[in-house]
Amino acid sequence: MARQAGAADPTVGVDVRVLGPHDARVLECVAPGVFDGVIDPRWSAEFLANDRHHLIVAIEDGVVVGMASAMCYVHPDKAPQLWINEVGVAPSHQGRGIGRQLLDRTMALAAALGCTEAWVLTDRENTVAKRLYERAGGIVPPEDCIMYTIPVTADP
Repeated sequence: MARQAGAADPTVGVDVRVLGPHDARVLECVAPGVFDGVIDPRWSAEFLANDRHHLIVAIEDGVVVGMASAMCYVHPDKAPQLWINEVGVAPSHQGRGIGRQLLDRTMALAAALGCTEAWVLTDRENTVAKRLYERAGGIVPPEDCIMYTIPVTADP
């Protein structure tokens, strides 16, 4: 949908940036619904300290209102790829283009890291996510992919 001439940009005032190893405090003030669960400071610190892990956040008035998490994946026979784990925007801030800003910043990071592609999974029923990824040029593979989740136990 085109914005009317003179209409205010709904993303003005939203700062989208990549967090670094010393930015864990940013995650102390997060709007409800951005993450799936409660943020654990020790896992945040570990995540941010790993140079292959990346957290891109959208901040408005000192509150994290959106995030994208990703991991730069390398393999012996492939150029680096970026696995986008998830993109989340607070329900109070959805529909303002913040998800798109997060994805654009994530793709810019992928390019800076020398990645040749990025990949992300979503549910077939998640029409909002599918629209976001398709608008970014995402291509659904012709084959039907299935993701298995295998619980890790101490006694396999």
